[in-house]
Amino acid sequence: MNVWRRLSGRRRAVALAGAGALVAGSLVTLPVTAAHAATQCNVTYTSNDWQGGFTANIIIKNVGDALSSWTLGFTFPDANQRLVQGWSARWSQSGRNVTAQSESWNGNLATGASTSIGFNGSWSGSNPKPTSFTVNGVTCNGGTPPTTTPPTTTPPTTTPPTTTPPTTTPPTTPPPGTRVDNPYVGARGYVNPEWKAKAESVSGGNRISNTPTGVWLDRIAAIEGTDNSQSNGPMGLRDHLDEALRQNAQYIQIVIYNLPGRDCSALASNGELKADELPKYKAQYIDPIAAIQADAKYRNLRIINIIEIDSLPNLVTNTSGNPGGTAMCDTVKANGAYVNGVGYALAKLGAIPNVYNYIDAGHHGWLGWDSNFTPTAQVLRQAASASGATTAHVHGFIVNTANYSALREPYAKVTDSVNGQTVRQSKWIDWNQYNDELSFAQAFRQELVRQGFASNIGMLIDTSRNGWGGSARPTGAGPMTSVDAYVDGGRIDRRIHKGNWCNQSGAGLGERPQAAPEPGIDAYVWIKPPGESDGSSREIPNNDGKGFDRMCDPTYTGNARNGNNRSGALPDAPISGAWFPAQFAELMRNAYPPLS
Repeated sequence: MNVWRRLSGRRRAVALAGAGALVAGSLVTLPVTAAHAATQCNVTYTSNDWQGGFTANIIIKNVGDALSSWTLGFTFPDANQRLVQGWSARWSQSGRNVTAQSESWNGNLATGASTSIGFNGSWSGSNPKPTSFTVNGVTCNGGTPPTTTPPTTTPPTTTPPTTTPPTTTPPTTPPPGTRVDNPYVGARGYVNPEWKAKAESVSGGNRISNTPTGVWLDRIAAIEGTDNSQSNGPMGLRDHLDEALRQNAQYIQIVIYNLPGRDCSALASNGELKADELPKYKAQYIDPIAAIQADAKYRNLRIINIIEIDSLPNLVTNTSGNPGGTAMCDTVKANGAYVNGVGYALAKLGAIPNVYNYIDAGHHGWLGWDSNFTPTAQVLRQAASASGATTAHVHGFIVNTANYSALREPYAKVTDSVNGQTVRQSKWIDWNQYNDELSFAQAFRQELVRQGFASNIGMLIDTSRNGWGGSARPTGAGPMTSVDAYVDGGRIDRRIHKGNWCNQSGAGLGERPQAAPEPGIDAYVWIKPPGESDGSSREIPNNDGKGFDRMCDPTYTGNARNGNNRSGALPDAPISGAWFPAQFAELMRNAYPPLS
């Protein structure tokens, strides 16, 4: 991933007392009959329908005695309605009858507790909603529909008076579901226990193992967790969110990364979905994620979504007419898979009040030239208006995700000159307008505002692997003999070429995550978990859908995108996302600021 490109509602559970029920469009809420004292429930069924398919979200609320397990049952009204895939329960269908049995982790429901489950379905002819549900054999009967149809796609933006925060909540704490300007300020981040265990398996890893990192959902199976994967762990999205609650974390970072024809100019990070599988991306990937994130139990957790890294800028820099342009990038530009996919993700996830969407915006070594800078901002604006999205669904942007560009270059600034020659003409800078991530992020933010995004949008910078410390770190500018000698002698980033992106030799941990470090910057973050590989050094058969890219091969002598230079990659690397302890150890050795 991060190949260099150069031109040289939350749907809140509606629990209604008595016999009232909502039945309008795609919302059905059914309370239980009063005759059953032991098991009583409210069931809320919502669906998002399209031609031939739908996603259903179901909230079960226990209003009777505590349950140690539960089984939901209902009947499809039409014989042509089918269960395709479900989550957060063990689903089955026999004829028109559908059953969902609780999992081990969500079977216990105390009195008043709720759980959210869902499924993708198909239909032909018509798609009527189920009108009767049972929990543990007890019928939840309905009443009359409301006089006003509730919204079917946008969740409420305010909390009903009956569920406002308790009076003990400090006045400075916003009520649940209210977005704050910067979700990182004063907030404790989620520590992924799977990454923590890997970090602590390497000597000295306990020094950083409690650092918040991103949770990557890079394929559909990762939503539920994968027990036998080389690159994903057994914990699914709900497991991570539940663990975040257990940790009393205030924010969690989720990487949304599975576009059709993903990363169209690379191979190591190509995804599972073909370029024409946008409907599958929506129904089987984004919709289930949205259903889980929208669960009311997570409403006090700030869910920060990193939206589709290495995607939209490709439409500017890696299509036909650009050096190294690919047919796949041409395809996803022509069929709208990237623009509409990102738009759908923004709209669906951004409708949840406690979600913060940050779109990936490349890095300075990709977009810093004038020919890429503004056109990419325009494509980002286009995506934020596609598939129901608006700029209100965008909280900010992130740069340098999983990349190695230095945060600052104090000894090689683009404004410097050597013997009357601008250093921008050096081979390293190559006429780029920027030579570090901080200046690029701040300038690109201003351009995004000019393109129509809100004036208070924030930027994130991934500093997980851009420290470049150790003995090779310069302490001053290079010699004044030439622009190349000056820049190469003083630059912090020690890569062979800015186009090198895979498992870079000599890299180190960068600035630790911190909130509001600079104007316009919401946070420095570690979205790429240090020690997780960028791609394999050789082709490795796997069931994770991970390909082999020669840019991860340390013997590779390069291509047009990296100036036909050596790749600079470390040897013996596993597939992308898999644990790479040798890299992790080197990142710690070369950390800057150094580890204590």
